[in-house]
Amino acid sequence: MRTSEPTSPRRGALLRRAVPWFVLAFWVIVLLVAVPVVGKLGDATTDSEIDYLPASAQSTQVAEIQQELPGGGTTDMFLVYQRDSGLSRADRDAAEDHVAEIAAHYSINGMPEGNVSDDETTLMYPLAIDADEAGGEGEDVELVRELVADHPDGLLVQVTGPAGLEADMDEAFEGIDETLVMATMLVVTVLLILTYRSPFLWLLPLVAVGAAAVTSMAGVYALVRAFDITVSTMSSSIMIVLVFGVGTDYALLLVARYREELRRHHAPADAMIAALRGTGPAILTSAGTVAAGLLCMIAADLNSSSGLGPVGAVGVVCALVAMTTLLPAILVLLGRGVFWPLVPVHGTTPRERRGFYSRVGALVTGRPITVLAAGAMLVGSVALGALNLPGDLRSEDSFTDRPESVAGMETLAAAFPEQSSQPITVLADASHSEEVLTSVRGTDGVADAEMRRSADGWAEISAFPVDEAESAGEAATIELLRAELATIDGAGALVGGESAQHLDVAATASSDRALVIPLALVAVFVLLALLLRSLLAPLVLVAAVVAVWGAAIGLGGLVFGPVFGFEGTDPEVPMLSFVFLVALGVDYGIFLMHRTREEALRGAPAPAALVSSLKATGTVIASAGIVLAATFSVLTVLPLVMMVELGFVIAVGVLLDTFLVRAYLVPAAAALLGTRIWWPGRLSKAPQPAPEPVGLVRR
Repeated sequence: MRTSEPTSPRRGALLRRAVPWFVLAFWVIVLLVAVPVVGKLGDATTDSEIDYLPASAQSTQVAEIQQELPGGGTTDMFLVYQRDSGLSRADRDAAEDHVAEIAAHYSINGMPEGNVSDDETTLMYPLAIDADEAGGEGEDVELVRELVADHPDGLLVQVTGPAGLEADMDEAFEGIDETLVMATMLVVTVLLILTYRSPFLWLLPLVAVGAAAVTSMAGVYALVRAFDITVSTMSSSIMIVLVFGVGTDYALLLVARYREELRRHHAPADAMIAALRGTGPAILTSAGTVAAGLLCMIAADLNSSSGLGPVGAVGVVCALVAMTTLLPAILVLLGRGVFWPLVPVHGTTPRERRGFYSRVGALVTGRPITVLAAGAMLVGSVALGALNLPGDLRSEDSFTDRPESVAGMETLAAAFPEQSSQPITVLADASHSEEVLTSVRGTDGVADAEMRRSADGWAEISAFPVDEAESAGEAATIELLRAELATIDGAGALVGGESAQHLDVAATASSDRALVIPLALVAVFVLLALLLRSLLAPLVLVAAVVAVWGAAIGLGGLVFGPVFGFEGTDPEVPMLSFVFLVALGVDYGIFLMHRTREEALRGAPAPAALVSSLKATGTVIASAGIVLAATFSVLTVLPLVMMVELGFVIAVGVLLDTFLVRAYLVPAAAALLGTRIWWPGRLSKAPQPAPEPVGLVRR
């Protein structure tokens, strides 16, 4: 039998030179395929109300049935006319002309009658446009606003209601992806230039992460076509920020290790192989924890959360692949000169300096109990700010500015305090319509109710509650309606509408937290245990990121209302921020503890291994944390309260994790536990050898 001959040095060198070119060619082909597909993702993105509602809630079932009824769902809006000195005859004539003109453009479900306030300063017309003739809520509201623009001087005219709010929300989302891409690229570019202090090097991670972003958008579109997943503007926007954030983090870690290895290896290819071997497990586990945490959201009942899981996971996987293939290939092909003017020379050792992280290492190993106790008290006290979080965010408070729809709702609330301007929708079997209508009218908290339409065996009823929209009183009315209508046998009554949707979203978000958070913790713990060959070290890291999340939410409670002036907290923010902070925050623990384990395996005693890993990774982790926090802070420039709150909590959480928890608390806990932190792995049982005589830090 012939045995294969070992690869010759020359053949191995040729292979190393060829591989980067093959990788680069592969990515060129991938991008040529992906770029034409990227534009199609926008067409596949949907922001209908059902895409943001709980899959199993009554309000979602109502919205789905309404869409299936003849004429589909209706575009519901209110025309509001107000003059402080009292409405004139000309004002009322203008309003009637507007309604007639709108009716000439659309088929209106029942010609509306005007409702005048008691002080005769405000007139309101409810409009329900049949969906068969509607062009979409955004287009309909825009056209209606154009039709009512001609009116007497001094008369305030506003288009509001559910369709108005939805149209203004769509306008806020319009162009959001382009804004995020440009802002994120600018932030990452500036930070990379400051980090590398090189006229060329900063561009390479940006190119690689840009390729990852393009590929991820094409990948998400492929998922939509293959599995019919729902992609909202929110999920696609967060994915872009995520790709830039984690991709740049992986680039920082890899390039820092590559710089080290270039001093040990003559050939850049050999240095890159060593760098990938050293950082590959940590980067792979990091990406795995983020993807696993995001995929746990598939279990959420809230459609917007469950849809974000696979979309975000695709982005993370694309970032991982690009940063471990494309970026290394480009770096190897360009050689060590790309680091100019700070070129790492083979065979040299960087000047040993007692930097910041050397002092941190000395502090945490010298006084671990003091550092741990002080840090825990600080994090715990900040977390108490969560008690100051404002209540659930109302629909009209979802904007950072005050669009026309919100101003109109405020006008209606002031003019008609005896009745909510936002009806509750009740669907029931048509054969029980009169019985259901009678029950609805007799329910405490309902001012009036009327039959809206009957088709396909369903009767649709609009109920007007006494209390203000999305108030505690209205929520109680909705719950009472559901309870009383459930007693009518055979009616199959369902209670929905905008306020019911808000109530169901809040309730579902709470139940989703109870399900998704434990799943995410278990997934992250298992992956950490596999990487670190320990049960205690992952427990420390998971406890640390949970503490970070608590402190970040606490800071949110201190600023959302008092500083930002927000009237509520979006119910999705706690769960989404938890998943992102646990998945992303544990990255830095992975980088630190994996390097600590590596130093321990080389023979360094526990304290020395910890100090060495802090010195080797501290600056990289700090840079990565700043980049990640900066990318997520881009969300705060968007005109939606939910995005601002989410971006703020994640950004400050990453900074807390980077400069407090990962720099002090985790190292202090590791120093206090010593080799026991690797329990039950072999490092926890092996006797500690003498330190290496050549020094602790391998640079």
